[in-house]
Amino acid sequence: MNGKLLEEQYAVHLSDYSTWDQLDHAENYIVFPENIGSYRTIDETSLSQGELYTVITNKEAKGRKGTLVAMIKGVDSERVKSILHRKVPLETRRQVKEVILDMAANMEQIVRKTFTKATLDTDRFHVQKLAYDALQQMRIEYRWEAIEQENNEIELGKQVGQPYKPHILDNGDTPKQLLARSRYLLFKRKDNWTPSQIYRAEILFYRYPRLEQAYNLAQNLGYIYIIKDKGVVYTKLAQWYNRVEELGFKSFNTISRTIQSHYETILNYFDQRRGTPSVQMLQQNHLMPKSRH
Repeated sequence: MNGKLLEEQYAVHLSDYSTWDQLDHAENYIVFPENIGSYRTIDETSLSQGELYTVITNKEAKGRKGTLVAMIKGVDSERVKSILHRKVPLETRRQVKEVILDMAANMEQIVRKTFTKATLDTDRFHVQKLAYDALQQMRIEYRWEAIEQENNEIELGKQVGQPYKPHILDNGDTPKQLLARSRYLLFKRKDNWTPSQIYRAEILFYRYPRLEQAYNLAQNLGYIYIIKDKGVVYTKLAQWYNRVEELGFKSFNTISRTIQSHYETILNYFDQRRGTPSVQMLQQNHLMPKSRH
């Protein structure tokens, strides 16, 4: 069977593509108001040739038919809002109770102006990713230092007429290899490390103890999401924030400030598990730090 011919026959004769009511604007946006549910997600994604699209999905559909609510080319909040306001009736938009999103200001603006009755929940993935990005940044900085050190030793060897002999660690890595090969183990929990990763981590943390401290910070932030009591979560986040301040890691300080700026939407995640007191009440009871902005 000729696959290309079958594809053409389906598109032209068997499907209703040619009479699709969204055909004239499908390249720029498609909207399915009938798929809107009470719980939704909004995010940006990169499709062909790196073009960014704003994608809104129905969380309750769980990836099956009826999941896609809208896909709009671009991430400009005003343009996305304009399309959603024109294509989705206000009454329908007011039925949305919760929207899961990242910490991008444009996404938050879209949600607040479009789904005015919805609670905003910051996706835990984006919070944890910030910590892992900061950890990897530290690893990369150490690696550049190791590469520079090796270059200096090679140059010195040339000057004194002796061949360069790289320093080989107990596991067979050079320092720059140790840092390069530790990338994946730093994403994993210790109990998921392979025997070789356990050995590499032992050497890595012995040589770079601050990297171990940063690793523990990233892991501890993830452990907070296991907690079901939101009041305890407030306390644990405050303690995590204080630990960041004690260690003085610049990249993690940036993360802690970001978390403070999004405390309410981050902690709304835990409302799905149990009803909890307000942010203001917990601040008054000193269970969470107040924003410094």
